[in-house]
Parts: sequence; C-alpha cells; structure tokens
Amino acid sequence: MSTETPPQDCQSMAEVRAQIDRLDIELVQLLAARAGYIDRAIQLKQQNGWPARIPERVEEVVMNARAAAEAQGLDPDLIEHLWRQLVDWSIAREARVIREE
Repeated sequence: MSTETPPQDCQSMAEVRAQIDRLDIELVQLLAARAGYIDRAIQLKQQNGWPARIPERVEEVVMNARAAAEAQGLDPDLIEHLWRQLVDWSIAREARVIREE
C-alpha cells in the first residue's frame, strides 16, 4: 500500500490517483468497522425490544455528520445525503434481523 502524500506534494495524476485509491480502501475499512457496530446494535436492540429505526437517533447521526463536514470544509448537504443513505442501509440491515427473530 502506498504511503500518504499530501495533495500539494503530488507531482502527477498517477500520484493523485494512488492517494485517492488508498483513501478509498481506508473508507471501505471504516465502513466495514461501522457495520460491525450496527451488528452489535441489532443484538442490543433485540434485548431491549427496540425498533430498528429510532427517528431521533437518525437525526442526531445526520446532524453530527453535517457538523463534522462543516468543520472539515466539506459540503454539508452532500454529507447529509450520503449519511442518510448509509443510515437507511444500516436500518434496513437491522430490520431484516430484528423481524426474523
């Protein structure tokens, strides 16, 4: 795996692309780790009799992501859109299991 090179130090498109590819792998690894926590949430929600979707928590997660995006100078609307998709996927994953048991 390539090492991190700051954007301003990349001298070619090949270097830029290598860094993007490296970050994409890291993002996928982080999403896989997040999915592990979703799986644990399924178990805890089952134990507590909670539903997969808890609207207040959905909004909290999305607003946290928006705030983090703003702090990093990213478009908060883009991040909200992505996070709503991520949260919806997570809830669907939870709902499939919670309904089955």
